Amino acid sequence: MTINWKKIIKAAVAVASVAALTLSAVNFKPATANADSNSSSVSAIKKRGVLRVATFGDLPPYGWVNKDGKRVGYDVALARRMAKDMGVKVKFIQVNANNRVDTLNSNKADIVLANFTETPERKNVVDWAKPYMKVSVGVVSPKNKKITKLSQLNGKQLIVTKGTTAENYFTSKQKSVSLLKFDSKTQQFNALKNGRGAALADDNSYLYAWVKRNPKYTVGIKSVGPHQYIAPAVKKGNKSLLNWTNSEITKLNKQSFFTDDYNKELKPYFGSEVKPSDIVLKQGN
Repeated sequence: MTINWKKIIKAAVAVASVAALTLSAVNFKPATANADSNSSSVSAIKKRGVLRVATFGDLPPYGWVNKDGKRVGYDVALARRMAKDMGVKVKFIQVNANNRVDTLNSNKADIVLANFTETPERKNVVDWAKPYMKVSVGVVSPKNKKITKLSQLNGKQLIVTKGTTAENYFTSKQKSVSLLKFDSKTQQFNALKNGRGAALADDNSYLYAWVKRNPKYTVGIKSVGPHQYIAPAVKKGNKSLLNWTNSEITKLNKQSFFTDDYNKELKPYFGSEVKPSDIVLKQGN
């Protein structure tokens, strides 16, 4: 019996080609979300009946659990309103500052409303909707050892939370300052109270609230670096939810929702020292 090697080789090549095409089709995974098929598109959320929102659980007055076990706060109120307007229920996914992006990318949440500051670096890993707040990095310290200028921090420990704008700013712009980093807001504020650092840096918008409840401390440096903006974030490429959220922010601005939300959730914590215009963006921004 004569073996036709040419036919065998030709057949083997054909089989290998089909296998390669099949494997490439199976292994190809888009790096970004497909707006119509991903689990966080508007159609998928409506079908599921639940909007999954990543929020803080320990950051008054933005997102925390009160004494009655209820989630409350400025970002929480926004999340509930968005879910209502979408016609679905809301489910809160508790996050820390350093796992907000991972929570989106692992599809545990559809959107982040966790005092999330826009930065060029974060723009590479999430899509930002229209902002609804403006903030700056501030520095809080004990009144009896008040820090009023950055030069006073040289050679001292400055407390920050990992993954925050404050950490990024001092790491890149103030390299002479030694940073003591923590995973959560609760941990960082406890460290300040325990004297583990000379001061603490974070968004001034909630440092104002914290010192009102802790009168032995003061925001000695109210603003470091440029003004920045707080905005909702969705998974990169999720155009469906991004477009819906942009329209929702525009609508809520026109209805003065954010001013009302400020008066209800933030004003009791900030007092008269902070004005709504210091935090809330004007309509059209």
